[in-house]
Amino acid sequence: MKINKLLFPLFLSLFVMQIKAQDFKLGKVSIAELQEKAHPKDPSANAAVLFKKGEVRFEYSPETGFSVITTVEARIKIYTKEGYNWANQEVDYRVGSSKENVDFSNVVTYNLVDGKIEKTKLKKEGEFLEKVNRYWDRKKITMPNVKEGSVIEYQYTVRSSNIGSLRDWNFQTSIPVNYSEYKTYIPEYFIYQTNQKGYVFPKVTVEKNPNKITFTSKDRSGGDRIGNTKTTFSTETIDFIEAKTTHVGENLPAMKEEAYVNNIDNYTSSISYELSMTKYPNEPLKPYSSDWNAVVKTIYDYEDFGPELNKTGYFEDDLKTVLSGLTTADEKIKAILNYVKTNVKWNNYYGYSCNDGVKKAYKDKTGNTAEINLMLTAMLRYANLPANPVLLSTRSNGIAAFPNRTAFNYVIAAVETPTGFILLDASDKFSTPNVLPFRALNWVGRLVRKDGTSDQVNLMPKKVSTSSIMMNYSVDANGLVTGKLRKQQTEYNAMIFRDDVASINEDAYLEKLENRSNNIDIKEYSRNNEANLELPIMETYSFSGTNLSEIIGGKIYLKPLLFFTDVKNPFVQENREFPIDYGFPFLEKYTINISIPEGYKVEQLPAPAVITMDDNLGSFKFMTTSSESSIQLAISHEINAAIVPSDYYSVIKSYYQGMIDKQNEKIILTKI
Repeated sequence: MKINKLLFPLFLSLFVMQIKAQDFKLGKVSIAELQEKAHPKDPSANAAVLFKKGEVRFEYSPETGFSVITTVEARIKIYTKEGYNWANQEVDYRVGSSKENVDFSNVVTYNLVDGKIEKTKLKKEGEFLEKVNRYWDRKKITMPNVKEGSVIEYQYTVRSSNIGSLRDWNFQTSIPVNYSEYKTYIPEYFIYQTNQKGYVFPKVTVEKNPNKITFTSKDRSGGDRIGNTKTTFSTETIDFIEAKTTHVGENLPAMKEEAYVNNIDNYTSSISYELSMTKYPNEPLKPYSSDWNAVVKTIYDYEDFGPELNKTGYFEDDLKTVLSGLTTADEKIKAILNYVKTNVKWNNYYGYSCNDGVKKAYKDKTGNTAEINLMLTAMLRYANLPANPVLLSTRSNGIAAFPNRTAFNYVIAAVETPTGFILLDASDKFSTPNVLPFRALNWVGRLVRKDGTSDQVNLMPKKVSTSSIMMNYSVDANGLVTGKLRKQQTEYNAMIFRDDVASINEDAYLEKLENRSNNIDIKEYSRNNEANLELPIMETYSFSGTNLSEIIGGKIYLKPLLFFTDVKNPFVQENREFPIDYGFPFLEKYTINISIPEGYKVEQLPAPAVITMDDNLGSFKFMTTSSESSIQLAISHEINAAIVPSDYYSVIKSYYQGMIDKQNEKIILTKI
């Protein structure tokens, strides 16, 4: 159905008016909301946030100082069964020194029954506690009596002693958001840096109003042998200016996953508050994270970071043995990296701060990323190598785009050389110099030197990771394809493969390989160089399959790449605002020899083709030759950049479609 261009603005304004007319208060669910069958602007949505509001206030106690109170309330509409997961809500909170508390309240499910609104409140058995790790716990609720068409509401409050960073607020999520509001009430003593992400920007208003803190102190005096004491109370009031900031977003589209996006949260409209400095009465300004140098200096001075780099006594005797006879920097780097990887295992905890310290990690042979890689840095320095730690954010944590301490959650080591940095991570058993675990390939990190200076470090690989496949196969008159294959992988392709097969036995791996390769039958499988990380990983096997070709009208049809043929373009969106993030540049090469069955000849052979992209982004080459008894193909697909800007999206999309179309052209063999 087409909408008249003149009527469309009117339709849009009426929809916006409807959104604004909603009552953004818990308990005010309307019959119209319950009757709604689909989202007006996104009919494919399985649920929608009707409204979500957050409010941040500060409280003061003479005993504990300032604390942060965050209150969140939300109303969500469930359209389909696929939206039932939105009836499960969870909130993570810190445990330990920066202890936090979470309380859910006003948790209700609304349904329309016989034209009347039915309310079902959350019972105690619908609330759960879960331990995430030693630093975080999680409180979860499961909404009761959820059906298609339900509207759910909930509220939760987080009390925290951590004023260093406020909780991030996401205006967008994976479903449409009709209205999102975030308010902060910040005393004049705290200056926060606000960081905005995403491509949708909420409206912001700021007010400054007077406020006051009133607290009562108690004093006991006197007292004698029989215990008589006199207690007096005094009340004190402190006046201050409070900044009220309101962020409002309306009609926000759903954030939908796309191919080659490292973390969709990097592009979701959101805001974060990081404490930049404090200015208490009668005290000088105290900076925290006004710029990157201030951030890294603050982190370096932490007791569980910088001082840990100065501890060497626990490893010196052992390391002398490791370094014995080694003269070059490369030899020392490899030896120290392998020594740490072999002797200290990663406990699966991220962090740039040591938990138990490097000495205990060395003794116990296990530690978090900070303990392992700060230990590695200290050993490299002991070997007179110019090594420093590099702070970074993992792909799952988001891009560290703004100066703040909480942007980082990981640390690696780097050795500076005249030709650049050698990046090292001993927490992954398959890592090698300049081949970091994939989780660490997140744009840029921050190198921290002893003198407090820092440099930006490009984490994205420049060296091409290759996958070279040689296939020799034949097809008989009945369509049976039999052949042999050799596959060689280097750099990140090899690392990812080693990691994938490390936790499964060979039989399980071969079953998965057969299933994803058109149910072929694999025999004579072998694997070489699995343990030697400096050499390419190699696989060889024989294969056969009856469904790799078709016989139609006495002719044989087959795709030359067989089970390696790409059939679907990964880029389906019309437009894209996010970069295409491959993680690393790569080259796929196929050398294929096909034996033609006796009594047949080539009737049709896909024509040679070359597809290139501007600015040397990549290329696809498809070369063919044939003789009376065989066909030869040389095929390659190369991407030369780890990250491709979204400006090239239409070019990339067209490139992939051309490549897929060519791969799916069939060889036709006919009887002589």
